[in-house]
Amino acid sequence: MNENIEKFIEKFSESLSKDTFVKLILSNYKGEDTHLQKIMVRLIETKKGLRLFFLYRYDTRDTAKNYDFKEGVALVRQLLGKDFFNGHLFTTENDFQLDIGKKGKARLNIGKPTFKTKPSLSHNREKKSLISPNAFYLKALGITTDKGEIRDKQQDKWKQINKFVEILANVYEQIKGELDKNKLRIIDMGSGKGYLTFASYDYFKNVLGIDVTVTGVDAKAGLVELCNSVAKSCEFDGLEFVHGFIGDYEFDKVDILIALHACNTATDDAIFKAIRSGAKAIVVAPCCHQEIRPQIKPPEMFKNILKHGVMLERTAETITDGLRALLLEKNGYAAKVFEFISVEHTPKNNMIVAIKRQVKNESVKEIDEQIQAIKSFYGIENQRLEKLLETL
Repeated sequence: MNENIEKFIEKFSESLSKDTFVKLILSNYKGEDTHLQKIMVRLIETKKGLRLFFLYRYDTRDTAKNYDFKEGVALVRQLLGKDFFNGHLFTTENDFQLDIGKKGKARLNIGKPTFKTKPSLSHNREKKSLISPNAFYLKALGITTDKGEIRDKQQDKWKQINKFVEILANVYEQIKGELDKNKLRIIDMGSGKGYLTFASYDYFKNVLGIDVTVTGVDAKAGLVELCNSVAKSCEFDGLEFVHGFIGDYEFDKVDILIALHACNTATDDAIFKAIRSGAKAIVVAPCCHQEIRPQIKPPEMFKNILKHGVMLERTAETITDGLRALLLEKNGYAAKVFEFISVEHTPKNNMIVAIKRQVKNESVKEIDEQIQAIKSFYGIENQRLEKLLETL
């Protein structure tokens, strides 16, 4: 190996041992993959300790892998002069610029440090987005500009997407031990324009490196066609969108079922199908709670409160989602309800996250009595999810 290449690698290894490493960029790629542009390396803190985070930047997507120091140094040694012909190492002591010519002749320039302090690892963990703003699908769906910058009018949506991915990441941590050979199957019922569907696939496939398949289901054929086109451009082979209605779409197996745009009883259809298939996790954000509202017969003590439309609407929403959570508990899930701002709807919606229990719920009778008491108190005769579950 060329002396200057070897020296560059030594300085990289030395910066890790001396704790002066800031970041490394490998560029001027001339390998076989025509879509790969460069690799950016930085330190991250994981449960297993410090790791080198390799971000592979492609034309339309990013992928990432973590390595320990020894593996990372060995990989850089393997790549330089074979696939990448430029390396830029930043440390708190010096900058090192390596340029490799066509005949393997290498030039190493050493300069003053660009960074005199190391970036905060805790900040990287807490503040960094779980998905890259440079992802092609974000540009294709109108979230980012050609430069990978979030459009001003899309800042809220970007935050919402990231928040949802955080929620999904937490859900995955709770169910990963139950997955079959670490394979993950996700279905997004009512996927719409696919913001969250794409982000979910991107996170699990390209950030975590999981063998994941994601299916988005939507009633609008135009959106399905658009999303499939973008997925193909991104080379997201495990992501597909199908045209169909939630009530009609059938499937055998799913690990995580998502339904964030399902209006009224379509949410009940989605939850029922998830329970019937034995889904390990269910994530829904219901809207348009129309089934319960006309059934409510206000108890005498609440008549003067629920005569106001807005109060009746909020009560119907609370009862509906409360009953859904109880029905999930009754059918073997641990359910949690909290507030979430949907990507497609500006009002704040409830989000229900349910994780399948590994032990039988011993409180089924007590939960059922509570459900019947609530229905009786408000004069409610029918709730779609309850009726559907009676068929199991």
